[in-house]
This record gives sequence, C-alpha cells and structure tokens, in this order.
Amino acid sequence: MKNSEETPLTPQNHSILIVDDNHANLGILFDFLSKIGFNILVAEDGESAIEQVEYAPPDIIILDVMMPGIDGFETSSRLKNNKETRDIPIIFMTALADTADKVKGFKAGAVDYITKPIQYEEVLARVTAHLTVRILQKKLEEQNLQLQQEVVERKRAETELQKANEKLLNLANMDGLTQIANRRRFDTYLDEVWRQKIRQQTSLALILIDIDFFKNYNDTYGHQAGDDCLKQIAQAIHNRTKRAGDLVARYGGEEFVVVLPDTDMEEATQVAESIRLTIEELKIPHNKSSVSEYVTLSLGVSSTVPDRESLHEDIISIVDQALYEAKDQGRNRFIMKIFESSANK
Repeated sequence: MKNSEETPLTPQNHSILIVDDNHANLGILFDFLSKIGFNILVAEDGESAIEQVEYAPPDIIILDVMMPGIDGFETSSRLKNNKETRDIPIIFMTALADTADKVKGFKAGAVDYITKPIQYEEVLARVTAHLTVRILQKKLEEQNLQLQQEVVERKRAETELQKANEKLLNLANMDGLTQIANRRRFDTYLDEVWRQKIRQQTSLALILIDIDFFKNYNDTYGHQAGDDCLKQIAQAIHNRTKRAGDLVARYGGEEFVVVLPDTDMEEATQVAESIRLTIEELKIPHNKSSVSEYVTLSLGVSSTVPDRESLHEDIISIVDQALYEAKDQGRNRFIMKIFESSANK
C-alpha cells in the first residue's frame, strides 16, 4: 500500500459498507479491511443497506450482486436515483463472469467489479483507487465551490465599488444645497455637448438665470429662508426641463444655468418663458422686490450651431450679456441675444 506522502488516502478517515448475505465473506472482508484501518459497516441485504446508507453514508460501498430480496443491481439503482447517495462509489462483488452482467452492473451505477473468489490485495487496490478518486473529486468540488463563491464575492465587491464610485461622482457633480448639478458638472457637460454639436452640426441653447433682488430676500427673510427659496426654484427649473440631454445646474450664488442640446432660439425662448412663469406661479413672497410682491427671475437666452472657430465660453459670455440686459430693462423677463461665431464676426 502507498504511504501517506504518495496518496491523500488515510484509511482511518474513511468508512466502507460491505453488503453481502454470505456471513463468511462478510467476516473475512471485515477483518481484512479493518486491519488496514478502515471503518467497516456491514449489511446483509439490499433493503437494510439502503436504510443504512441513508442514515450514515459511507465513503464507498462493496456490494454483492446475488442477494435475497432486491439484488445488487436494484440496490445500486435505488442508491443512484437518490441525490443524497448517488455520488457514493459502488464496487460490485460477484461470481458472475458474463460480460452482459458486468454491463448491466455499470448501467446500474457501479464504478468497478471484484470477481469471486476474492483476491484481497485486489480488493484493497480497487478500494484504495476509487477512494482516492473520490477524495480528489470532493476536493475539486470544494475548490470549484470556493471559486464560485469567490467569483460571486468579487462580483458583489465590484458592484459595491461601482456604486460607491457612482455615488462619489454624483457627490462631486452635485450642488449640496439644491441637489442639482453644480458648476463643475456644468463646465464639463457644456464642453462635451459643444464638441458633440460641432461634429453633428446641430443646435445648442443656453439659458442663464438670476433670482431678482435675492440679496434683499436674504436680508429680509434670513439665510435659512433663502436656502429654502433656492431649493424650490432649483427643483422647479429642473422639472421644466425633462429631456434626457437637458442639464440644469447651479451656476453660483442665486444664479442657475440650463443647457439645452438640439434646441434653436425659438424653442429656447419658449423654455425660458416657461421657467419664468413657473417661478412666478410659485408665489414665494418677496416684500423687498422692486418688480413684484413675489420672487421673480431674469433670464438671458441664446442658441447657436457650434463651429470649430468658436468656444463654448463664447456662448456663456453672450447669455451673460443678455441676462445683464434683462436686469437693466426692469427684471422679471428674458432677453435673447443672437450668437455670432468667430467665423462670422
């Protein structure tokens, strides 16, 4: 027998069930395999063998073919049809030498045959070989299971990492007070869309928005009320621009900006007026406003088809000028200004 350095098999750690109605055979095999160190279980017929296997599954079964009641073929078939016992190796023990009987045994689930009269060294060799295979199979199954668990854990970790990164990205791009995009996100997004529209040669509109007399509002109602006002207005503007590519951002202080891809001047002015009316309809009291008893907005609007001769900073400058004019002309209104590219100036 191979030593422990050559094989993973340690007899003391394994049990063998011997099923045989011949007491003499049972006794001899029991004594021989017990001396080797195996834990030996016995059964004298198929029914009791099945009950014993279900109660205390052995590592391998040596099963006599010819027995009273159900024979070895039927016993093996029943064990193989039970998901709890089907992986236990079964070695048939028989005096039958006919090939058809052996084929029948393999179909019933046997992994090997021992022919009577028994040669004990052959029994030991076959038992050791199949136990070793079973040990290695279990080890492989455990490793595969561990690998699957590691893959699941890795995927879970990757998902959590992705969520965490997305959360960090959202935090980095979101204004903490109003929960809309911040100036950083606006700058990045406008640059991206500007380049895209140069390639596509389609329009891009920008609206710059300022809350009228907001300093007076803060001085009158307090900064907490001012923050609440900013939140209300930010969400109201956001709700008026629902297309997937539109972006509403806090530009700074009481100023907001709206990016409208694929929007010409006429459409942009419609959006601007809709935003102005929406805020007016909120009826947020503002006793220190010179234009209304409620909070109002001034807006600058422009639209263009970007070209390679112009920069996105140019349209920001245009809407800033338009916003200044809206304030200068009495506030609570929008002013549109035509964008002239560098190529047309």
